[in-house]
Amino acid sequence: MKAVLASLMELLRGDVQADRVVPPTGFTATLTTLTAGAMAFLAVFALALSFATGRLAERWSSELARSSTVRISAPEAELEAQTRAAQEVLRLTPGVARSRILGEEEQRLLLEPWFGPDLPIDALPIPRLIEVVEEDDGYDAEGLRLRLAAEAPGAVLDDHTRWRRPLVEAANRLRVLGWTAITLIALSTAAMITLAARAALAANAQVIRVTRLVGARDIYIARAFVRRFTLRTLAGGAVGTLLGMGAVALLPRAAEEGAFLTGLGFVGLHWLWPLLIPLFGAMVAFWATRGAALSALKALK
Repeated sequence: MKAVLASLMELLRGDVQADRVVPPTGFTATLTTLTAGAMAFLAVFALALSFATGRLAERWSSELARSSTVRISAPEAELEAQTRAAQEVLRLTPGVARSRILGEEEQRLLLEPWFGPDLPIDALPIPRLIEVVEEDDGYDAEGLRLRLAAEAPGAVLDDHTRWRRPLVEAANRLRVLGWTAITLIALSTAAMITLAARAALAANAQVIRVTRLVGARDIYIARAFVRRFTLRTLAGGAVGTLLGMGAVALLPRAAEEGAFLTGLGFVGLHWLWPLLIPLFGAMVAFWATRGAALSALKALK
């Protein structure tokens, strides 16, 4: 732990003499900066995906959980009577906040995406639909089904459970995929930085041997590599994060229909989360470079 704290202090202070061991330019510097920027850019979108799917799952679960539908299919002579009976049952059911019969125009709008705007709804035996909005505590669905069966045999309760569960599960799986992508991005960043650090160490093997001859210890040389690669990663990650946040801000806003692809982004305080990506990338670079440097320096003995 003391060695790690000493490395962090050295990282903040810097050492001009030690920095000369690490090449300030070259393909390793470019590779590290570009990799950090590209990975941070992708991490912003993966983070946006995770938050968006989380909001989507909560909205679908909340909206579908608090609404249900009673469908009444009965002969025309009995339709009105069964509708009134179903309405009375719903009125007396604990947990039901309100219920209302959908009008012909509302039913037409519901069927329009499948059958077109010219559907002759008056000439078709379309069931009567009653929208049910429940209270926060909900209602006893099985008990309501039994009461409807007794008072209105043609009434069928659909509490949207079969629709809600797959949608919420799909959104939750997308959220898990988003965090999995962030983990893979972090691992890929660590691998690329490790390779770049090893390449820089190999390219400066002669300089390292001379530095050892004048009394420099391996931890002193390793700190120089850790500092340079960590700062490169921090700079590249900051640029990639800002570009990613700008790209997310330019995405279309969420539509009233709740389309998923138009709701991908950050809301409110969630905009602060991407700012942690460069810091997280710098931490990954610190540990990856430290491990690679110490391992490579042992091999050069």
